[in-house]
Amino acid sequence: MTTMAIERRGAGGPGRSLEALVDRVMDALLDQHPAAPKSVARSVHDARRLRRTGDLAGALTVLEGVDMRGARRGDARWAHAEWLGLARRRFAGRDALVYSQGGGRAAVLRPAAGGMLAVEAAIGMRWSPGKVVSRRSLRGLRPLSGVGR
Repeated sequence: MTTMAIERRGAGGPGRSLEALVDRVMDALLDQHPAAPKSVARSVHDARRLRRTGDLAGALTVLEGVDMRGARRGDARWAHAEWLGLARRRFAGRDALVYSQGGGRAAVLRPAAGGMLAVEAAIGMRWSPGKVVSRRSLRGLRPLSGVGR
């Protein structure tokens, strides 16, 4: 069992928010240093915080930046589930489709000109919002509203 002591100076004194304290605790638990790349768990934590404040676009952006290549299978599934929930809220009722390659890799796509599809959000893929892709090459497209229900 890991024991952690939080230094009293600067940890919970006047002027420090509970959110800042939670961030420090998460960093300590996840053994993150400010210069290190964010872990999947830390990214999900940050995305959830943004979701609670109503910033769905910001939360999706945080998860889009996660490097899923080195993620453990459980962490990748957790991030994917969080991302999918955010995508449903953000793109509900907009004719959005989801394309999933499994293993924490998916994209929300919307119809674009000429039978193409525009990427609205993606996780674990090289695609970024705004990219246009062909519908022909994508198997397994499903309506976003019915995924996982």
